[in-house]
Amino acid sequence: MIQVIRYLKGYLAIKVFGFSPERFMNLCSNHNIFLWDIENHGDFYTMKISLKGFYRLRGITRKTGTRVVITKRYGLPFLSLQMWKRRIFVCGLLGSLIFWIWMSGFIWAVEIEGNYYVTTDVFQDFLISSGFEVGMKKSEVEIEALEKAIRNEFDIVTWTSARIDGTRLLIQVKENDLILPEDDEAKVPEGEGIDLVADKDGEIVSIVTRSGVPKVTAGILVQKGDVLVEGGVPIMNEDGTVKRYDYCRADADIMLRCIYQLKDEIDEQYEQKQYTGNERKSPFIMFGTKKIKLPSIGKEYDEYDVIEEKKQLRLFENYYLPVYIGSDLVREYVVEEKIYSQNEVKKLFEERIQKFIETLQEKGVQIVEKNVTINKASGVWKMKVDFLAIEKTGTEKKTQLVQVEEAQQEEEIQE
Repeated sequence: MIQVIRYLKGYLAIKVFGFSPERFMNLCSNHNIFLWDIENHGDFYTMKISLKGFYRLRGITRKTGTRVVITKRYGLPFLSLQMWKRRIFVCGLLGSLIFWIWMSGFIWAVEIEGNYYVTTDVFQDFLISSGFEVGMKKSEVEIEALEKAIRNEFDIVTWTSARIDGTRLLIQVKENDLILPEDDEAKVPEGEGIDLVADKDGEIVSIVTRSGVPKVTAGILVQKGDVLVEGGVPIMNEDGTVKRYDYCRADADIMLRCIYQLKDEIDEQYEQKQYTGNERKSPFIMFGTKKIKLPSIGKEYDEYDVIEEKKQLRLFENYYLPVYIGSDLVREYVVEEKIYSQNEVKKLFEERIQKFIETLQEKGVQIVEKNVTINKASGVWKMKVDFLAIEKTGTEKKTQLVQVEEAQQEEEIQE
């Protein structure tokens, strides 16, 4: 505590030499001038004295025939004096400090972790449309509202957590690759049934019914919209007439043989980029979205591609700044006119066919056989593919069955 007080008031390190340094120290003691850290160096003494005490030494040095030399200054009064001499630098330092404090009140980076099915670009677009974007004030970020908005927008997101670290908004999500079905029974209003209808034309391969009344068998040709399983079980009278229907949700495994078609075209003549190997880098600095290009060395190219590489500046781990440094890699190329050979066209079509098959297989469609036709007309290669496939069918639709009692009442009213 004493050291703090001395620093605030200021003190000096002095060297005392001359006729009688010892008498000098005795007179200081008699006049209540405190000296400390006294060291004898033979021809002189060194010690420390308060700033206030130093100004009272003039009479004492005259009486003792000694000389006092200041060797070092300590304390806030001397620091303030040095700062005043460098006031322009100090003002700049304070201005910078105020600027960084002000900047720390904004979000300058948004990071998303844990997303696989929903891409980062989709998340970023959603956040911007919802008002959560780079440059917004921290005080405007409502964490609970953000988490709720994400869960409402993306059904596959089962858990989300958002927090602010420094100037970074970190959003962590967890996706569920298995979407649990809703309670089927809750979907069926009381007194109504649900049929299963064909969602495309084809031939029934097999049917296994769990609930409802099947209306088709294996080998039957059906058209889109035909009822495959009725969502009403008839209760019969003794005379064989329908007394009423017990409504239910039709449930069955129905396999359908159907046709898929794929058509595609490729121009025989095409343009191909040939890179010359000439490259140059164009450095830049970005402040927010404003890009300032620095002078680059090298000639301009007529045809070129640009690859941008940039890095966001930050102080410490999570204190991001709205400043980016980077460079544009400019690669020169020339365009050559080329013509596809028959083998090249065949290879390109095969790749597109394979992608189409993979898309169908992801939906559970089994490809039995395919018939490919490729021909060329007026400089255009054309492809047509017929796929014979087997897939599960059955789309839910409200049943058209009307209860017998209701039908009789309608007839009586009409009469």
